[in-house]
Amino acid sequence: MWRYRDPDNYYLVRSNVLESNVRLYRVVKGNRTKFAGKDEVKLKLGEWHLLRVEHRGTAIKVYLNGEKLFEAEDKTFPAAGKIGVWTKADSVTSFDDLAAEDLK
Repeated sequence: MWRYRDPDNYYLVRSNVLESNVRLYRVVKGNRTKFAGKDEVKLKLGEWHLLRVEHRGTAIKVYLNGEKLFEAEDKTFPAAGKIGVWTKADSVTSFDDLAAEDLK
């Protein structure tokens, strides 16, 4: 997650091996809304994947394992915020090497 304001306001991107997709959400006042994504993404259970997001102004680009999957535009959270990791309660997920950099 990024541009995190508080537990109820942030962006997030997630990959789902079981559904073979990557989705982009905004969470506003605790309500999660999908506004972009890609289906039929080849993900293998038990393998590491590199998920990367670039967010400049209102432009968002999502990459998986170095390949750009999709782009979106959104102006809900215009200013920088905190970053973190996010997972659904019913998934088994590991995270490593979380990093952020200024893309100005």
